[in-house]
Amino acid sequence: MNWLSRITPPGVSKMFSKRDTPENLWVKCPISGEMVFHKDLEAGLYVTPAGHHMRIGPALRFAYTFDAKWEEIPSPEVARDPLKFKDDKPYSNRIASARKKTGREDAMAIAVGRVQGVETTVVVQDFAFMGGSLGMAAGEAFLKACETAVERRTPLVMFAAAGGARMQEGALSLMQMPRTTLGVEMLKDAKLPYIVVLTDPTTGGVTASYAMLGDVHIAEPGALIGFAGPRVIEQTIREKLPEGFQRSEYLLEKGMVDKVVHRRDLPKTLGNILRTLLKRPVAATTTAPVAVEPEIETDKAAE
Repeated sequence: MNWLSRITPPGVSKMFSKRDTPENLWVKCPISGEMVFHKDLEAGLYVTPAGHHMRIGPALRFAYTFDAKWEEIPSPEVARDPLKFKDDKPYSNRIASARKKTGREDAMAIAVGRVQGVETTVVVQDFAFMGGSLGMAAGEAFLKACETAVERRTPLVMFAAAGGARMQEGALSLMQMPRTTLGVEMLKDAKLPYIVVLTDPTTGGVTASYAMLGDVHIAEPGALIGFAGPRVIEQTIREKLPEGFQRSEYLLEKGMVDKVVHRRDLPKTLGNILRTLLKRPVAATTTAPVAVEPEIETDKAAE
């Protein structure tokens, strides 16, 4: 407390208190270092002027992908903290904190709606929920999305974003890799398209399972896609990796992804691919996306 505060009569300081300023009024672009006004960022679908695609959650994904309205599908319930895991704090506390932060039960959200006129089941992996890690709940949600697509005879579009398997669930987490693969097989048996959109970052066991089993693989620009992170690889092989290694554009050049698409063009691209695979005519009209409240996580350099 400074000397001016000590001599100011009680109540007077409150009359001249500083106006509160939202913490996210300006967002720094990780590429250029430019400060971007949040309203401009929101209008640009959370893509900075330098082209950096910032991480977004399920609500914005659904709003940007579907033509207008969509129906959210509840995910199955699973056992909480099956191993009673504890490191520096209990796993149950970590789950509670992630649920409070995101407002969701776990890392995956499912919805059904129309994409450029094609009824589609969409499942989104939320990196803000414990790094989008694959655990029992996420595995069950993915299978639920596959079952929903088969029941409703719709294609499935998967927006992948994850740091890998959830270590707090041990082998139960690793078991989700073959289980989700069975879900993809369900779609193939039903002759329904499965499209994967790889976003930043998609790594670990997710890349080693359902994220690379699509009929078509699309990536957002600059997304980190791989199994182990570049830092781990460099430390293991003791060599400097090529420029842009494991980024969308590098993987497109090497044939691991089919197309790199800007976020604003994703709905149209998905619609064209789905209509082609389903042998359906071009939709007459579509409706503008629904506006939703921003839900954005400040990016940190992925390793």
